[in-house]
Amino acid sequence: MKLKEIERVKKISKDDFVSQYVKKQIPVVVEELTEDWPAYEKWKLSYINKIAGDITVPLYDDRPVNHEEGFNEAHTKMKMSDYINLLESKPTNYRIFLYNLMKEVPVLKNDFLWPDIGLKLVKQLPMLFFGGQNAKVFMHFDIDYSNILHFHFHGEKQCMIFPPDQSKYMYKVPHALISREDIDFDNPDYDKFPALENAEGYITNLKHGEMLYMPEGYWHYMKYLTPGFSMSLRAFPKSITNLSKAAYNVLIMRHFDIMMRKFKGQKWIDYKNEKAIQNTNLNLRKSA
Repeated sequence: MKLKEIERVKKISKDDFVSQYVKKQIPVVVEELTEDWPAYEKWKLSYINKIAGDITVPLYDDRPVNHEEGFNEAHTKMKMSDYINLLESKPTNYRIFLYNLMKEVPVLKNDFLWPDIGLKLVKQLPMLFFGGQNAKVFMHFDIDYSNILHFHFHGEKQCMIFPPDQSKYMYKVPHALISREDIDFDNPDYDKFPALENAEGYITNLKHGEMLYMPEGYWHYMKYLTPGFSMSLRAFPKSITNLSKAAYNVLIMRHFDIMMRKFKGQKWIDYKNEKAIQNTNLNLRKSA
């Protein structure tokens, strides 16, 4: 894979952010956007434990998709205090994924400011993500094709992202938002997945308080280098094409896939994984 470092700025004006990055659909890291937020000082795992320790939270690990599980169905549940103790004691694959903790603990809303950065952010969806050392988030893109502001807190996280036009090399699973789950994006097997050698993307390590802008429909793979957590703020896609793709994913694709899992079981999962190989290899031959 051909990866280049994501451009970084310390601060940026609204006009520059929109003209240089949003309109061009190019990622950027803004290093000091959160320094005037209460969260910059407060958002450590110990603080989350203090204010949300009694909340029971859904957890996910890195097991492959199973036909018996629902769409984004959690693998287990745990009290937040027990989960944070686990994070701080040893590496774990368990993650909190796409969880609206602020709905359960509204005081968290007082700790951050909605950035005036030229995107119309969806106020109902400030999602939080937690992970332990070496926990990985499989390569995927988001169902709604949103523009995403991804803020990281407490530690360090590696982000590997690819533009939508690289989908032809990503071994995308049909009727899904993911690449093949047996791909190790830290050390790809190019003999088994040769198309990945052609993929061109970006990489960066996010530290406490830094924000990554991910444009619409970008693939992303995240690895927690230390225990920590992140928050995503979202803005609906500006592209009419991407907006229509988002509507299709939410209204049709997701329900079709759930139905096929119900009726076909593991055969449906196996079929999709095989098609991911066939479709990507066909694209590779066409571009040769």
